[in-house]
Amino acid sequence: MNLLTVENISKSYGELVLFSDISFGINKDQKIALIAKNGSGKTSILNIMSGKDTSETGQVTTRKGIKISFLEQEPDLDPNLSVEETIFTTDNEILKVISAYEKAVDHPEDTDQYQKAFEAMERLNAWDFETQYKQILFQLQLSQLDAKVSTLSGGQKKRLALANALLNKPDLLILDEPTNHLDLEMIEWLEAYFAKESITLFMVTHDRYFLDRVCNEIVELDNNQLYTYKGNYSYYLSEKDARMEREAVEQQKSKMLYKKELDWMRRQPKARTTKSKSRIDDFAEIKQRAHQRRQEHEVQLELNMERLGSKILELHNISKSYGDKTILDKFDYNFTKGERVGIIGKNGTGKSTFLNILTQQEDVEGGKVIVGDTVKFGYYTQKGIPVKEGQKVIDVIREFGDYIPLKKGRQISAQQLLERFLFDRKKQYDFVEKLSGGERKRLYLCTVLIQNPNFLILDEPTNDLDIVTLNVLESFLLDFPGCLIVVSHDRYFMDKIVDHLFVFRGEGVVEDFPGNYSDYRIYESSKVIEERENKTTSTEKTENNWRDTSGGKLSYSEQKEYKQLEKEIQKLEEKKVTLQNKFTDPELDGGEIANLSIELKEITDAIEGKTERWFELSSIIEG
Repeated sequence: MNLLTVENISKSYGELVLFSDISFGINKDQKIALIAKNGSGKTSILNIMSGKDTSETGQVTTRKGIKISFLEQEPDLDPNLSVEETIFTTDNEILKVISAYEKAVDHPEDTDQYQKAFEAMERLNAWDFETQYKQILFQLQLSQLDAKVSTLSGGQKKRLALANALLNKPDLLILDEPTNHLDLEMIEWLEAYFAKESITLFMVTHDRYFLDRVCNEIVELDNNQLYTYKGNYSYYLSEKDARMEREAVEQQKSKMLYKKELDWMRRQPKARTTKSKSRIDDFAEIKQRAHQRRQEHEVQLELNMERLGSKILELHNISKSYGDKTILDKFDYNFTKGERVGIIGKNGTGKSTFLNILTQQEDVEGGKVIVGDTVKFGYYTQKGIPVKEGQKVIDVIREFGDYIPLKKGRQISAQQLLERFLFDRKKQYDFVEKLSGGERKRLYLCTVLIQNPNFLILDEPTNDLDIVTLNVLESFLLDFPGCLIVVSHDRYFMDKIVDHLFVFRGEGVVEDFPGNYSDYRIYESSKVIEERENKTTSTEKTENNWRDTSGGKLSYSEQKEYKQLEKEIQKLEEKKVTLQNKFTDPELDGGEIANLSIELKEITDAIEGKTERWFELSSIIEG
C-alpha cells in the first residue's frame, strides 16, 4: 500500500541547484534510508515531504487519512510547556485518555469523573499503552516530567521530540538524524523498538550499524540521480561497487563509440541520407555520455604532526564534582605514544567535562594534570565552529594563514586546502551561516586538523558528517601516529579506530576496558547471562520443598517452566546473533533480507516474551 509519493520535486538557492526532478514512493512497512553527500539537500527533501517546505516543481501526495510524524534535527517545541504537557499535546487519543485518568486519580473525591476516566481506559485498552509510554520516557531519560522545555539542553529537546514522534503512533515516521544526542544504550533500544514495531520509516542517518539493523531499503542521491537498493547498508555497499564498475565499463564503451562517430563526422560525407541525418542527431547524445564526468572527489586529509616526546599526558588522582554529583573520583592514568581511547557512558556522566579537564579548560578539585612539553592538542568539540556574521568560508582558514604547512616541508594555499575538504572555489566565498550543518562540521574539522596537532580529542565528530567524509576521516585516523581520544555514539566508527575504552559508569566510576565497543557489548551481555545463571543455581539450592506453593515458592510445574525458560532464552539469543551475522553477507538479495528481517523480529519478540515470564517467576522466588 502506497503511503506517500514524491513526483519531480526540485530545490535551489540562487544558482545553486541542490536537486531537480526527484521522484520516489514509500509503501507500508518499508524502512528506507536516504544517503547523500553533505550539501546535496537531504534535509530539504525531508522538509518538503513533511510539508515544512515547498518544492519549486512537482508535488508530494499522501494517502488520505494517514498520520505522518517528522523528527527534525532542531525540533521546534513550545518553551513554555513542561515535558509532560508537551507529550500530552501529541495527536493521540489514547494519550488524552491517560492524561484524564491521571487527573482523576489525583482527585479521588470526584467519583463520577474517576469512573468515566476508568471506563475510557478500559474501552481503549490504554493500560498497555501507558506502560509503553512510560518505558519510552524512561529509555530516553525524560523522567523529570515537570521540567520546562526552556530549561532543557539541545539533546534533551531532541529526545523529547523523538518521544513525541514515537507516541504519536504514525503510519509514516520521517527522521532526520535520529541517533544524534542519543547515548549508545538509547540507540540500541531504538533499534530494538523499530525491529519490534510495525512502522514505516524514511530517514537520514550516518549511523552505519543503525542502517544495517533497521533499514530494508537504501535510496542514494548521487549527482542528482536516485539509485534504489533493496537491502540494508551492507547490501548497498556491495551493490554500489558493482554499479560503479558497470558505469565505468559503459563510460569506456561510450568513449570508444564517440571516437568512431567523431571520425565519421570529420569525414563530412557529402550525401546526407535519412540514415546519416539520424546518425548526426545521435552524435550529440553520444558526445554527452562520453564526456560525462563523475564528481567523485573525496576529502583529502594531510598534516604535519608535531613530534611527541616521552612525557605525554599524566593524570594523578584527579577529582571533579558539581555539587552532589561526582564526575571523577581520584582517577589515575598515564597516556603513552599512539594511544587510541574511546569514551562511552550515559549522557550526564561527565564525558565532555573529562575532555575539558584534559585540555585544561576546566580545573580539577583534587589531583594533578601534567601535560608534556611537546603535546599539541587538537580539540574538536560539540559546539562546532563559531559563526561570525558576514564571515566567508575562505576567511575562516585565512585566520590560520594564507599558506598552511604540510609534510616534508611542503605548503598549501588556503584555497587549495579548502578544495581538499570539498569546498570548491565558488563555495569558498559563500557566507559560513549559509552552509549546511554537515558542511559547517567539515569546515570545523578542517580548522582543527590544519593546526597540526599530535594529540587529537574528538567529541562527537560523526554528528552531521556524511558517510563519504566519515570513511575518509576513519582512514586518516587509522594512520594518525599521535594520541587519540574519541567520544562518539557511532559504534561503527568506534569499533574501527579505538583500542580500548574508558567506560563512565556515573558517580565518579571510570573503568578501563581492553577492547572496542562491540567487544564491550559482548562482555556486558555475558555478564547479564552469568548473573541470571547464578541466580538460577542459587534458587535450585534453596528450593528443596518444590511441592509447597505458598510463601514465595514455585509449584513443580512452574519450576520446570522456569528452568526450561532459561535454556530456551539462551538458545534464542544464540540464534539471534547467528541471524544478525547473516545480514553482513553481500550475496543476499532483497527478498532474502526481507525474510531474515521477519525471522529476526519473531526471535526478538520470543526472547522478550520469555524473558518477561522469567522475571515474573523470579519475583515469586524472591518473595
